[in-house]
Amino acid sequence: MMPLAAAIALSLAASAQAQEQVVKIAHVGPITGPIAHIGKDNENGARMAIEALNAQGIVLDGKKTRFVLVAEDDASDPKQATAVAQKLVDAKVAGVIGHVNSGTSIPASKIYYDAGIPQISPSTTSAKYTQQGFNTTFRVVANDSQLGGALGRYAASTLHAKTAAVIDDRTAYGQGLAEEFSKAAKAAGMTIVSSQFTNDKATDFNAILTSFKAKKPDVVFFGGLDAGAGPMLRQMRALGIKAKFMGGDAICTSDLPKLAGDGISNDQVICAEAGGVEDSGRKALDGFRTAYKIKYGKDVVIYAPYTYDALMTMADAMQKAKSADPKKYLPELAKIQHQGVTGMISFDAKGDIKDGTITLYTYRGAQRSQLAVTK
Repeated sequence: MMPLAAAIALSLAASAQAQEQVVKIAHVGPITGPIAHIGKDNENGARMAIEALNAQGIVLDGKKTRFVLVAEDDASDPKQATAVAQKLVDAKVAGVIGHVNSGTSIPASKIYYDAGIPQISPSTTSAKYTQQGFNTTFRVVANDSQLGGALGRYAASTLHAKTAAVIDDRTAYGQGLAEEFSKAAKAAGMTIVSSQFTNDKATDFNAILTSFKAKKPDVVFFGGLDAGAGPMLRQMRALGIKAKFMGGDAICTSDLPKLAGDGISNDQVICAEAGGVEDSGRKALDGFRTAYKIKYGKDVVIYAPYTYDALMTMADAMQKAKSADPKKYLPELAKIQHQGVTGMISFDAKGDIKDGTITLYTYRGAQRSQLAVTK
């Protein structure tokens, strides 16, 4: 017969176990394909947030809560993204962090909206993402209108460029960014001498670049990913095109110098990241970057800190609502003010981050170097 003390201890342990609840939060991004390094970087940020939450011993609905990350791969493919979104709805996740790309986030967002599941993207920048009227759709970075606009104004006012040739990869992200750059550049007095397009799997741009060369643009702007920007820079060098090379956050990675090889020279590339902190917030972001490197043995690629903040913001809304039920915590998420490692996070009526910042970078000695933080 079991001793009374042991029986009581066993009963208490069983009771505590019964009182624990599991809250599933999903992360979706490309874990395979040409930008798998960006998708994995985001997933790593999400995992760090889950670990931080579980270390806090959070109680929701009167129960000790254990958070679990449900990680899915959308391979940057809109069809796979919608299949994954439906899978997550069926799995009854409490919320979704992702997707990485505009082209996957936009179609998936309708499925989450129909199911009433909040979605926070840490890296989607297409303006269309938050213009659909979905109250479940949020982002923690600036959008393409802000990003492309900042790059267009910088080309005219700081680089004193008069002409630009523009190429995009026909993704929702790349095309939207190129359009916003062109609009801002023209408004600032520049001339767009050529606009061409490719696709997000292409690596041979010689025909397009040869047509650009004859027009002698001051700037070549690329709306696309670092996987395309690297070969493009090498081919520009081989063709003797000395124009400045500009692009958005998806080329602004720590991997770009490796992808470009000897095609990249000091101060040739100017890119913008949707996000960034001013000097007052630098300590928190640097602390995250250090912790990330200790944990994973490598540097942050781009958006791991924003993914961390997106998940922590969602969990903060759950704590304010004292519930992981989307119906209960969604109103708290809409009015949240969360101090993250990337700054203060709050959303406007569309789900865009308020006062989103943009950081401009160049590359020197194969290292990314900050130029300015702007809005």
